Amino acid sequence: MTSIETDVQSCLKTLIDPNTGKDFVTGKSVKKIAAADGEVQVDIELGYPAASQFDRVRKQIEDAVKQIAEVKKVRVEVRQRIIAHAAQQGLKLLPGVKNVIAVASGKGGVGKSTTAVNLALALAAEGAKVGMLDADVYGPSLPTMLGVNGVPQSEDGETIEPIEAHGLQVMSIGFMIDVDTPMVWRGPMATQALDQLLHQTKWRDLDYLVVDMPPGTGDIQLTLAQKVPVTGAVIVTTPQDIALIDARKGYKMFEKVGIPVVGIVENMSVHICSHCGHTERVFGEGGAAKMGADYQLPVLGALPLDLSIREQVDSGQPTVVSDPDGKVAAIYKEIARKTAVAIARKAADFSSKFPNIVVQNT
Repeated sequence: MTSIETDVQSCLKTLIDPNTGKDFVTGKSVKKIAAADGEVQVDIELGYPAASQFDRVRKQIEDAVKQIAEVKKVRVEVRQRIIAHAAQQGLKLLPGVKNVIAVASGKGGVGKSTTAVNLALALAAEGAKVGMLDADVYGPSLPTMLGVNGVPQSEDGETIEPIEAHGLQVMSIGFMIDVDTPMVWRGPMATQALDQLLHQTKWRDLDYLVVDMPPGTGDIQLTLAQKVPVTGAVIVTTPQDIALIDARKGYKMFEKVGIPVVGIVENMSVHICSHCGHTERVFGEGGAAKMGADYQLPVLGALPLDLSIREQVDSGQPTVVSDPDGKVAAIYKEIARKTAVAIARKAADFSSKFPNIVVQNT
């Protein structure tokens, strides 16, 4: 390594990745440093989707490296590479899926599905390949929220092709039943149907599969937690005490089955009047922060109680696609990056790299 390259590496050790909180060298993001005749090339590889941050990172590094006396010109390339990370012990990754993110709540009515949809869209907006599974067999909502319908097709008679919506690969029991038809199923039937949707859908090279869990901690949740290789879970709650009580139960469920919770999203954190702009904490204040402190969990973000969020998702155009440059979309994208960063810190999964060994008598 030349003296200039050494100086550049030392410089990069002082620069903090705004998303991980680590310097680029310690965070193993620096893949190449090359210098010749005063010209420097730096290659940065992020382990999480952050397309909206590339220019910021590039400028941060260029501005710093230019201060080195011998440097005349700097070229910085920023890219991302998302790998598979380990799930519960003993469970193999799903074919075509690198990481599974479960979005859960202990209680219904806290905006979990809206958060899950916008989280998936935010991950896709940041450059990841993303799918969504609607795990709420009794009350599927993804077809309405994403504004899509139609019956999934099968090309080989064994697997089901996911429906495409806003750049996502989507699967829901809602595509296969009439919208007014109630699912009068006992627990085993519901879990079997969900298992088929999950394993028979032909997911295509997904970086993340976001699973919108049904509310509560019942049969379906337990089956998913025990049989699905979940990389990490996100818990959605409101600041209200009664919602937090059930959110804590959701956390405990994941803890028992060995699924790490990467953080909490506080929904309906504050109401902003659409007429006068007055803010009011309708459901209380600081609930998610207290739960996070109790369980050493980060609060990934806080979303307002905003009329437009409800209107957009009801119309099949969720906030991240209907207002991609708005303040609320920016919050969802930050939540997505924090979630992805937390997953990127986990151990890599190498199960797909190992060959299957078969012992035969010959």
